[in-house]
Amino acid sequence: MIETKLAGAVQAQIFGKGSTLVLFHSLLADRSSYAGITGPLAEHFRVVLPNLPGFPGSERVAGPMTAVADRMADAIRDVATGEKVMLLGNGYGGFAALTLAIRHPDLVSRLVLANAGATFPELGRETFRTMARVAESQGLEAIADVAMRRLFAPEFRAANPTLVAERRQRFLAMDQQVLIAACHALSELDLRPQLAQVAVPVLAVVGEQDEATPIEMSQELVAALPRARLVVLHGCAHVPQLQDPEHFLQAVMPFLSASMDTDARS
Repeated sequence: MIETKLAGAVQAQIFGKGSTLVLFHSLLADRSSYAGITGPLAEHFRVVLPNLPGFPGSERVAGPMTAVADRMADAIRDVATGEKVMLLGNGYGGFAALTLAIRHPDLVSRLVLANAGATFPELGRETFRTMARVAESQGLEAIADVAMRRLFAPEFRAANPTLVAERRQRFLAMDQQVLIAACHALSELDLRPQLAQVAVPVLAVVGEQDEATPIEMSQELVAALPRARLVVLHGCAHVPQLQDPEHFLQAVMPFLSASMDTDARS
């Protein structure tokens, strides 16, 4: 493993060799949420695991999701050395990945969107606005329980108290202003008018128990994208790669490993 600083002051870890696969983490679960799958992925790919802007070691970026996507595009250009990369994003990272693919089509060869979408319904938008208001006035502790409910289904939280407690502590350690800015960005984002521009193959993966980005958001996404398909992970919620790494890998590995020639003929 190599720890390095990429263009745009983005901190990243790099594992393995081969075609480059970049992983974008969720807002409520940092890059350590990929710990259970990084090793297996690195047996097949050169895995780049950055901290998104504002997370440890990576400088903040001001503005909407487009600013986050542009900053990460600079980082990818730095690490990709002229080649297109595969991009996998979970939650907030999925929205960032999709925005990047729309704005920088020269960088991405294929896209995995885990528990993401093109936009939130009004109820979801209001949830983000409320989270931002409460975090601003009362701090992250006041929304920590809400954050854990958005990450994990009730049965999983009850059966895995140690893991949930560890994720709660990681959440409380994040930059409050980064979370507030991200909540505002997600509450305003609507990528639906640009989805037809995404020419690369897309795999949408969603946990059937995800309350943060429910199945309907992934279904809407897949219906509007030119070359997309959907996989529903039974028993999982918003961070399936953390909750059930093996199940998640079974869902994404065939797509990541498929040859581009096969995709071009499909």
